[in-house]
Amino acid sequence: MAMQIINKLFNKYFSDPDAVILSLVLLAGLIVILFLGKMLTPFFAALIVAYLLEGLVARLEKCKLPHWLSVVIVYLLFLGIVVFSLFLLLPLLWQQTAALVTELPGIVNKSQAMVLALPEKYPDVFTTSQVAQALAQVKTEVGHFGQRVLSISVGFIPSVIQIIVYLVLVPLMVYFLLMDRDALVNSFTRILPENRSLLSRIWGEVNEQFGNFVRGKVVEIVIVAIFAYAGFAILKLNYAMLLAVLCGFSVLIPFIGVTIVTIPVVIVAYMQYGWSAHFMYISIFYAIIMVLDGNVLVPLLFSEAVNLHPIMILLAVLFFGGIWGFWGVFFAIPLATVVKAIYNAWPKVEHVEHEAQS
Repeated sequence: MAMQIINKLFNKYFSDPDAVILSLVLLAGLIVILFLGKMLTPFFAALIVAYLLEGLVARLEKCKLPHWLSVVIVYLLFLGIVVFSLFLLLPLLWQQTAALVTELPGIVNKSQAMVLALPEKYPDVFTTSQVAQALAQVKTEVGHFGQRVLSISVGFIPSVIQIIVYLVLVPLMVYFLLMDRDALVNSFTRILPENRSLLSRIWGEVNEQFGNFVRGKVVEIVIVAIFAYAGFAILKLNYAMLLAVLCGFSVLIPFIGVTIVTIPVVIVAYMQYGWSAHFMYISIFYAIIMVLDGNVLVPLLFSEAVNLHPIMILLAVLFFGGIWGFWGVFFAIPLATVVKAIYNAWPKVEHVEHEAQS
């Protein structure tokens, strides 16, 4: 009985040669990622960056520029962004992060004084014992957080060499991936069977959705971060650059990112200005940024909405984020669309069973 069920499943989903080829390609890719993922991480990073830059190269080629010149222009732009990030953006972010960590004890003491005053203001809601117990638990969590930060800082030291390797290898591989795109693609497709209509159909659909989504998401992050920084700077909010970068990256995690980033923005604004008009201005500005992002920017950048249920999006974020961390979260939605495209395109052979009449 079990063998009959297995045979039916095999005949239904793997009787088509295209399905077998697709299965082997997916299996080979999974094996490479699982067993050689850490070793090939610089290559995967360069592949992702080159894929993001390929759209700009293609647009320059449409303007009648030769391929080599288009690659050089885009590559110099990429190097400029890397230099700007390393020597201007990252030091500023590190400085503001260090200042925020230094100020944390003062924030904790101010929060503690505010919490201790709750039983006096609202005796029917809070008791002194409840507040004391809550503060003790918070102090314990803060202590554990400090230990984790210290362990992360100590563990970061050996990875300096790894960062240097990334800074040398990734830009170099990005250049060759862009310049020799056609030759590399032909070398890869040469090892595949000539009859690969299913792979070609899936790749065409995935490439369009995947590329548009990822490039659009990068643009969305940059625009949200720039406008958030401009508003925070005008409103003279402390740690404007750090909070603006957090706002930009909050768009990576649907439904959850905005909620998480709202907490530090509100805390910093409250600790700086208290319950004042300035605090309300910052809160209103932040709300406007998030509303415009969801209702204006996203429809403009993503002409074709990803046809996925919100539950599937959240599951994709949790699953791929748990496997690949930041990059898993970043690519969660496009990877979910890849899975859906494979499922929809998978050849299915329907078998009609004729039961014998007794």
